[in-house]
Amino acid sequence: MKAAVLYNAKTPLTIEDLRVDNPQPREVLIRTAACGVCRSDLHFIDGFYPHEMPCVPGHEAAGIVEAVGSEVRTVRVGDAVVTCLSAYCGHCEFCVTGRLSLCLGGDTRRQKGASPRIVRSSDDTPVAQMFNLSAYAEMMLVHEHACVRINPEMPLDRAAILGCAVVTGAGAVFHAADITPGDIVAVIGCGGVGLAAVNAAKIAGAGRIIACDPVADKRELALKLGATDTVDAGVEDAARQIVEMTKGGVDHAIEAVGRPASSKLAVDILKRGGMATILGMMPLNEKVGLSAMDLLSGKKLQGALMGANRFPVDIPKLVDFYMRGRLDLDTIIAERIPLDRINEAFDTLRTGDSARSVVVFG
Repeated sequence: MKAAVLYNAKTPLTIEDLRVDNPQPREVLIRTAACGVCRSDLHFIDGFYPHEMPCVPGHEAAGIVEAVGSEVRTVRVGDAVVTCLSAYCGHCEFCVTGRLSLCLGGDTRRQKGASPRIVRSSDDTPVAQMFNLSAYAEMMLVHEHACVRINPEMPLDRAAILGCAVVTGAGAVFHAADITPGDIVAVIGCGGVGLAAVNAAKIAGAGRIIACDPVADKRELALKLGATDTVDAGVEDAARQIVEMTKGGVDHAIEAVGRPASSKLAVDILKRGGMATILGMMPLNEKVGLSAMDLLSGKKLQGALMGANRFPVDIPKLVDFYMRGRLDLDTIIAERIPLDRINEAFDTLRTGDSARSVVVFG
């Protein structure tokens, strides 16, 4: 199979032939139909987060089940599926208390000493799976708890972005922040995750949705997806503008970029008792905090890995939202590209000027 391989951080991915193993118990072999180009991959590609090399990035994908190993109960050959990086074991304390996105997923990987799922065709060199998925490849071999069956009528190029951007942004709204009708919500960063959060806030009945981004075109996309107001996040008085227009601040601020400045903005625009939810992956040495006055004002700050999603339930619901015209995935997708343009897509992502690129296979 063709795949995009990363050998060293800060170097381009190379397209080469790899060989994927046969599925073992609880494993599913998927023919990849589409995969989104996500900033989470970029953090590893650019060296901000460590990973075993060589590896195949990619995690936001959809495809068709080609084969299943023994003991697989959740999908069958021929099913349309969406993959998600928050693979869950099903029996740890996080899983049994409904916090699937916090599961470390150790049981969903092949154990030490087992044959690798992916090797290089030329010399059998093992190739590591990023996020337990490695979706920038024509085939994915994953644990059954890393994918979920969806409505076969769902277009797979749209379904792909459900597995990270949309389930994270929507999860932040529906689960982590638990936004209720009438709440004032600000979304900071209008890339794929932020735009999904804007759309989800509209579905949740937010009274006012303020989209904050330095790129005018992305603010326009946010208006199309349900934002009621926009603010240029790059100006010095962005926080003051939002506090003034809301007459005191927002109930919820959702940060979807992963930069210290945007996280500070999320805290600065909260009203008394407001909640800031940080979704973006910041550099590992950064910190976000609340002042003593913020604490006295009842303000709250939380992280929400993958939007605190419960993807086996959430993703089929999001598919239904799309099929019924409530979730606008078409606006979030900026372009569809072949695998051999993957490095161009990451260059575009570095500039921050576009929404979501999707690699389409076949």
